[in-house]
This record gives sequence, C-alpha cells and structure tokens, in this order.
Amino acid sequence: MQNWEIRNFQKENYSDVARIYQTGIDGRNATFQKEVPTLEAWDQKYLDDCRFVVMEDGITIGWAALLPFSGMPSYRGVAELSIYIDPVAAGKGIGTALMAHIVSESEKAGFWTLQSLIFPENTASIALHKKFGFKTLCIHEKLGEMEGVFRDVALLERRSDVVGI
Repeated sequence: MQNWEIRNFQKENYSDVARIYQTGIDGRNATFQKEVPTLEAWDQKYLDDCRFVVMEDGITIGWAALLPFSGMPSYRGVAELSIYIDPVAAGKGIGTALMAHIVSESEKAGFWTLQSLIFPENTASIALHKKFGFKTLCIHEKLGEMEGVFRDVALLERRSDVVGI
C-alpha cells in the first residue's frame, strides 16, 4: 500500500531536498555539482512552475523541478528536468509516479519539450526517462570535468504530443 504523496514544493521542504541532492553529489552519477546550493540559489535556479516533492511520513523522499532552457520567448515551452529520489526510497515506484506527475503538470503549464542531461552510467535514470518517451538525442563526449576526469553526458528529450503540436 502506498503511504506517500506528491505535493507542490514548499520552502520548508528544502532541507530534505538538499539532503537528497547531496546523495546525488556523493554518488558521482547525478550531477557535476560539488556542493548543494543554498535555498536562495536553488530557488533562483528552478522555475516557479512545476516544483514537486514526494512526501512520506512528513519527510521528502524525492523531488523534481524544471530549469529554464533559455530566456528567449520562443523557447518558453522548453525546460530542463531535474529529478532526484532518495536512495532509501528506491523500488517503491516513486520515480515513475513523480515523472508521470511532472510530465503531466508541465504540459498543463504549457511546456512542449523537456530535456535532461544524464551521465550514461546512470542507467536507472535513463530507463525512467525512456519509460516516459524521452529519446537520446546525443552523447556529449567529455562534456564536463569531475575530479580530474572528463565525463560524457547524454542529452535526452521528450516532445509533448499535447502541447505545441
């Protein structure tokens, strides 16, 4: 039986969001970031639309949010997706539910394209994205440097069949 729910992000969720973000940093397969941003930096980085958390027993166990692709008005419907699940919550279907929610809500908010940049080694994230119609557009070879090693990054994209058709 499911005992968690998806809610809109509130600033009081940020300590758990930061904790989960830190697990992504520590795992070395979710982000090039070396430090969790402050709440203020996180708040500026992500769009106001489509910020969600998964709550279980008052604790955030997953989150998803959108980043702007560009400031140009013609790209207003394009966003980059960030999605993170607490490793202790793996296997509960949270990633699938959260991805379904943010895809649906992003379309309601007028987004026609979602993009994600994912390390190819993060096979679980790539599989989740593919489950929701994301296609691998390319592998950027040695795109960024992490601890002296240049890493490849896969660019995945999902085009809405509801918005912008």
